Amino acid sequence: MTRVGLPCGVMNAEQQFESELEVFRKECEGASQFFYAYRAVHEAAKHERRVFRSLNENPLFWNTVVGALQTSALIALGRIFDQNSPHNLDKVLRIARDNSEIFSKAALGRRKQGNQREAPDWLAEYLRDVYMPTTTDFRRLKRHVKKYRKIYESNYRELRHQVYAHKVASDPAEIQRLLAKTDIREVERLFVFLLKLYETLWQLFVNGRKPVLRPLRYSAKRLRNSLSSPSRGRGVHEDITREAVKVLNACAAQPSVPAGGAKSAPRLKRSR
Repeated sequence: MTRVGLPCGVMNAEQQFESELEVFRKECEGASQFFYAYRAVHEAAKHERRVFRSLNENPLFWNTVVGALQTSALIALGRIFDQNSPHNLDKVLRIARDNSEIFSKAALGRRKQGNQREAPDWLAEYLRDVYMPTTTDFRRLKRHVKKYRKIYESNYRELRHQVYAHKVASDPAEIQRLLAKTDIREVERLFVFLLKLYETLWQLFVNGRKPVLRPLRYSAKRLRNSLSSPSRGRGVHEDITREAVKVLNACAAQPSVPAGGAKSAPRLKRSR
């Protein structure tokens, strides 16, 4: 329904932020799903012999899967960090910083009340404890973004643009030079930072919580080793790791049906 006083199709600052925040969620969760599914395959193959054997019974398929996941993760990462992208990390943060009134107690109260005619009994007490962000809060978040953008631009942007998004680099030596800049732990921290930032902005907007980046586990190896709990994880990266390992173990438990020509097909490389 169009808000009174606004031309059809024109959004106010609150609607713009909510819309961009949802785009950001889809982008960072999608990118993290691609990346952590890719990592889960490698971690399972490295630590579980039967999974490794199962993957190498149909290596062409599994190399296609992990290659597609890796490519999709890097393509999405560029959309998030590249400032020329129409929906990027800076845009959602800029809307929040330039329109801090959308985080006021009055604005949050209206959102919490929703379509109810009267405010809920609990609302007044709830609003007493909500946090209203300051310029310092947004500057701090901006510093975090600047730190991780520098990592992306220094070590991954050229690889994305020249190898994965566009076939500019084809010489093996040049590709190896680009790959030499990468570090798997660094990439894990990069993706989890995006998830933490989304959660921070969402909690501020929806619940009035102070915008602090709260810890999240990022190591794919440790995530794989802590999957005994049946409960869902604290992030989509944990959930996709759990589901990927479950699928891989199920495949490994099936009777072996090698693909034709599997002996001469490329073997799935173990991750370092």
